[in-house]
Amino acid sequence: MAPAPAPTPGRGGSSSPRSHGAAPAAQIRPGRSHGPRGRSGLARPAPARPGPAGVPPRPPGSGAAAAGARAGLSPLCRAVPSVPGCPRRVGLSPLCRAVPAMPGSRCPALPVLRWLPRYCRAWLPLDLLAGLAVGLTAVPQALAYAELAGLPLQYGLYSSFMGCFVYFFLGTAKDVTLGPTAIMSLLVSSYAFHEPVYAVLLAFLSGCIQLAMALLHLGFLLDFISCPVIKGFTSAASITISFNQIKNILGLQGIPRQFFLQVYETLRRIGETRAGDAVLGLACLAALAALRAMKSRLPRAASAEPLAARISCRIVWISATARNALVVLFAGLVAYSFQVMGSQPLTLTGSIPQGLPAFRLPRFSLAEPNGTVPFLNMVEDMGVGLAVVPLMGLLETIAIAKAFASQNGYRIDPNQELLALGVANILGSFVSSYPITGSFGRTAVNAQSGVCTPAGGLVTGALVLLSLAYLTSLFYYIPKAALAAVIISAVLPMFDVGIFRTLWRVKRLDLVPLCVTFLLCFWEVQYGIVAGVLVSGILLLYSIARPPIKVSEGDMLLVQPGSSLHFPAIECLRDTVCSRALAAASPPRSVILDCCHISSIDYTVVVGLAELLQELHKHGLSLAFCGLKDPVLQVLLSADLEGFQHFPSREEAEQCRGAEPWDSRTDPFTSTTESSGLIQ
Repeated sequence: MAPAPAPTPGRGGSSSPRSHGAAPAAQIRPGRSHGPRGRSGLARPAPARPGPAGVPPRPPGSGAAAAGARAGLSPLCRAVPSVPGCPRRVGLSPLCRAVPAMPGSRCPALPVLRWLPRYCRAWLPLDLLAGLAVGLTAVPQALAYAELAGLPLQYGLYSSFMGCFVYFFLGTAKDVTLGPTAIMSLLVSSYAFHEPVYAVLLAFLSGCIQLAMALLHLGFLLDFISCPVIKGFTSAASITISFNQIKNILGLQGIPRQFFLQVYETLRRIGETRAGDAVLGLACLAALAALRAMKSRLPRAASAEPLAARISCRIVWISATARNALVVLFAGLVAYSFQVMGSQPLTLTGSIPQGLPAFRLPRFSLAEPNGTVPFLNMVEDMGVGLAVVPLMGLLETIAIAKAFASQNGYRIDPNQELLALGVANILGSFVSSYPITGSFGRTAVNAQSGVCTPAGGLVTGALVLLSLAYLTSLFYYIPKAALAAVIISAVLPMFDVGIFRTLWRVKRLDLVPLCVTFLLCFWEVQYGIVAGVLVSGILLLYSIARPPIKVSEGDMLLVQPGSSLHFPAIECLRDTVCSRALAAASPPRSVILDCCHISSIDYTVVVGLAELLQELHKHGLSLAFCGLKDPVLQVLLSADLEGFQHFPSREEAEQCRGAEPWDSRTDPFTSTTESSGLIQ
């Protein structure tokens, strides 16, 4: 969109930002669409033609781009191609149509009400196909992730359907699917102690924390978890999770959970490997890798190609997308064949209770043979997990939603995503779910399947419920080695080898939190995350306490801080000014403090500046301020500093340098108060 022309006097206001002589022609109020010129306020938007009841009026113009621009839609929304065959608002994403591009705008409490009334029949087959593809991926992954979490396998399925239904109503991203993930399962195995009651209670408490954060708009706390910390955690988790499944690939029993003990025991007992499990597990890994590579290299069939070629491409694509289900099905058939023949060289999953979980409150106490563990003791046992699990769940969901929203050209509401995840975990705990979050792998499958709306999640959830109701007896024959191969195939791409090389080239200091997080996560996940956040915080605080300060030599000393001044930085500024202005090797010089980069100061900074003014005054020198922004100037004027002088610009400060020492007659902005009121 071309930028709006510069305003002219009498039409939209004055060309000077400080001029108040003319009123603007059209006053813009927040929360309203303003036509193709956005928020410039230069002209009134063209009147819109009224539309049907409940549908926003369509502005004049033709074409999807014009309609999107004049409706005030985000450029991301206008960039999404629509499904062929949908007659309404061609060129707009189903979740973005008629969404005003307003700063600070929020989705309604039920985002489904925004897109469901305009649901297009042409989207239905694509949503059905995507939901089916995700369901065929979700069922085997759910069984595998429950094994990783140290829980009975049915809990993986219990955790896989409620998130799909909740996100249908509350989600703002068409691609995201909620459910168990490898990262969350690893955390659950650390904090739930392989006990289902702990896992379900952890889901309930995590959901409450996430819901509270959404209602209090505390999502900004996630911004303090830096990218190096996330990369270090996910890379270490991919190694930890993969090695945790080696015991199932080799058919070993009784391997401890702690990573270093796992490595030692696995290497010590490698001679006990079961040949059947090892052969099947390696074959499943090879098949999954081949299908993944086939999908990445599959060319897109053009509409001009023969029908047979297009059908072949679609079959290959579906097979590669549902590779987890195909591999698990093949491994189950092999195990069943051995069972029929009377010998079983494979370690099987075993019996899984059939039927849907009861809808009830999670248990707030745990009955044990030697007594009952009360609620407070359970919370104490979970400890830091009550912070790590909800925060990592939020971080994973928001990161995935933002990534796919950017890739596919639509917007999300991060706070609404927090709300959806919190409600999904709370309601999920009522059906014996352990904590869930956004799944990158299943979200990618959803997006590549051409999903149009969150309605695809209804198909996925229904498929999981059907599996629980009717297919659990067939899961008995699934080999553990096949589930281990599914997990390893899913988590290995999480290891980012290039991040180390990238940070070495871009900013080597960021390697410190990355390496701290990466290494400590092998000891305990919580220690790695907490240590990485602390190291990142220390580096952040150091940059605040030691801001860049540019000093220019001359008859006067020109000092220019490179960022805002906060209380940790004032001592650094004072030392810099005094050491240069009062240096023994050069004559004493007065100082000009250029504050053009300072947007805020606090009381401690004001006290430090008052002390600096007094110290320079003792040596017969002066300190002048220039380039002060209005908020900073108001603070300094309110402090009533003794000898405070300020100039609109650096040039004016240098010109007034001729009148030494400065007094109130040389500067109309000089404070003439005799006492500071700050330093007694």
